[in-house]
Amino acid sequence: SASKMSHWDLTVHISRALQNSSALSYSLLLAASVVGAWILFQRRGRQGHVISASSVKKAVLSSSSQMSLRSPTTRKAMLPTTSCTSTANGSVDETFNKVRVFYASQLGRAKHFATLLRDELAGVLKQQKQQQQQSQCCNGGDGEACKSTTVSSSDSAGIELIDLANYDPEESPHKESPDTLCYFLLPTYEGGSSPNTGAWFCKWLAEAAEDWRVERGHLSGLRFIVIGLGNSLYAENYNLIAKRVDEQLTQLSGTRLRPPVLLDENVASATGHGGQEADFQAALQSQLLDPLVSKKKKSACCSEATGNSACCQGAEAASDVAEDHSDVDSDHLDEEDQDGLVDVEDIGGVLSSATRSNQKQKLRQEATTRRAMVTPLVRKSLEKQGYRLIGSHSGVKLCRWTKSMLRGRGGCYKHAFYGIASHRCMEATPSLACANKCVFCWRHHTNPVGTEWRWLEDPPDEILSGALDAHRRMIREFRGVPGVMPERISEGMQPRHCALSLVGEPIMYPRINQLLHLLHTSGISSFLVTNAQFPEAMRQLPPVTQLYVSVDAATPDSLKRIDRPLFKDFWQRFIDCLRAMRDCGQRTVYRLTLVKAWNTEKVQQYAKLVDLGCPDFIEVKGVTFCGDSKASQLTMGNVPWHKEVVQFSQALADSLANQYDIACEHEHSNCVLLANKRKFLVNNRWHTWIDYDRFEQLYGRFVETGQRFNAADYMAETPEWAVYGSAEQGFDPNETRFRRRAAAAAAAASGDY
Repeated sequence: SASKMSHWDLTVHISRALQNSSALSYSLLLAASVVGAWILFQRRGRQGHVISASSVKKAVLSSSSQMSLRSPTTRKAMLPTTSCTSTANGSVDETFNKVRVFYASQLGRAKHFATLLRDELAGVLKQQKQQQQQSQCCNGGDGEACKSTTVSSSDSAGIELIDLANYDPEESPHKESPDTLCYFLLPTYEGGSSPNTGAWFCKWLAEAAEDWRVERGHLSGLRFIVIGLGNSLYAENYNLIAKRVDEQLTQLSGTRLRPPVLLDENVASATGHGGQEADFQAALQSQLLDPLVSKKKKSACCSEATGNSACCQGAEAASDVAEDHSDVDSDHLDEEDQDGLVDVEDIGGVLSSATRSNQKQKLRQEATTRRAMVTPLVRKSLEKQGYRLIGSHSGVKLCRWTKSMLRGRGGCYKHAFYGIASHRCMEATPSLACANKCVFCWRHHTNPVGTEWRWLEDPPDEILSGALDAHRRMIREFRGVPGVMPERISEGMQPRHCALSLVGEPIMYPRINQLLHLLHTSGISSFLVTNAQFPEAMRQLPPVTQLYVSVDAATPDSLKRIDRPLFKDFWQRFIDCLRAMRDCGQRTVYRLTLVKAWNTEKVQQYAKLVDLGCPDFIEVKGVTFCGDSKASQLTMGNVPWHKEVVQFSQALADSLANQYDIACEHEHSNCVLLANKRKFLVNNRWHTWIDYDRFEQLYGRFVETGQRFNAADYMAETPEWAVYGSAEQGFDPNETRFRRRAAAAAAAASGDY
């Protein structure tokens, strides 16, 4: 039809294609426009037929910018009527008598969104009922029909919320009728797997789609929209389950009413709206609720020109908004290239250039827009676990050993190994996000994940002051609690140590060095823990009181299985971090978390990793079981006994050519400390403790003169009760040991009380 078009008609045709065919790629449109231009050139001849460059650019930019800049309401008004729901006579049937919301949820998030969707759909059904009554009024209904516009709450009874765990796919899907609208909410988990509650449904659907014995029209009565929950940082498996289910339902002749709606957990995603909650709210207006709106009836009502403005008000308002956006964009574009002309055969280049320009502008806007790391849903979950969140990405929490030492019931393993006062230790993090999703994570994966910092950034002084205030408030709450020692409360109000290991990856915070400096100049020692995925950040660290690297596995396969890292080059990053520890002048520690039947073998491979980083200490700790979690497969059977931790530690020491030996143990924490004999075994006495006052002096000198110092400059002798082999097994005799009734009875029976 290009031969019958003027040059402007052709441009407008391309513009409309860009507006109304969101599924058609720019490359196909570009090819079509070039072919059309070539036909026009052949039919009309070249002379006298030139096309304004501004007109072509206007068409491309206005169409693409309008689609990106329109408000949800305007986008909804401009959505084309989908052809997927065309009936035999070519009309569109968007009237549904029933709605069913299916979900598969392992952590509860899919169920949360399914419930929200049900509530929103109920509101739309009520509104639809009102529109039907208004339509009757517009089409000459009686007076009573025009007056009655209220809808009872019983209209929401047509919406079912169905857990796929209780849904039999062999009996039910093929019975869905065309007047039923079905939503499927499906998250994607580790390795692109489906949630446990939806595993059978996904398996059945995959087999049915490939089974030649199943008719291709098996689900011809199904009208559906698939909603996926995933994280775009896992690029290969991003919303994989939702995409597969959408494709397989279509293969069985189900009617897809909208493309899959993909909710992205990555709040910094350039294509998202700032997390799954924001994506969901945006999709409600533009995709999820739209199929319930009977546009056909509304158009028929307005076309009759009955004069009733109430009937057509919504459609006219949407049209006005769309026109307003169009006018603004056109006026802006008319200021550019008003005199520029382009030959017909060059129209493809103009279109391509204009498209690239628009894409670059969009990327620049996204680069300058940063969002808060913690979404409302994540904040609610973390606060429920006892976290005190600071700003947009930091947090603090009271450790159980802090509470224990406030009562005089003993401190943590750091008290036994390094001499910290547990009731004066603040557990915090400047980054709730992490680059791993470890199977033994204490936080059950409720914190964000990421591979780089793309969120809002809070100043380090605000983080420190906020953490101190929150920590002191939590300490203050223990005043008057039975057993709490008043003098310990007073000491606890002045933190002396900071364990930057609460949750997430602290070293991801871009200004971690400034935060460490503020801690040290405030008289607070630093125990910084990293998961060994950011080697460059490790190399740039200033002196740290003690730097940890988590060594959770000895081989690439086991590390991937246990830590579940986001980085594809996770093993090389891991190795680079271990090598970076060699150049750290201060105390360095490998922290091994033993998970029985997961990583308690391959001692020789662990020994090779020790040779790479030559740490001062190696902490070997049995995994802590944090209760049943749908996010983890761990059970109490994966927790090693203390004697098993000691045996592993001794085997590791024997594999290290007499360089390390067991120095300390803390039986309460199921933890053992190996120390470098050449550095810390002085005159046959272990010196694993830290002289914190001396560290402050050395750090002050470093700031003033740049003079470096090493771990031996601020070590202190380890007391006898903390040394391996002592009767106390790391329990401070100045504290009072507390046992629960069952444990106390067992200890009394064995004579160990």
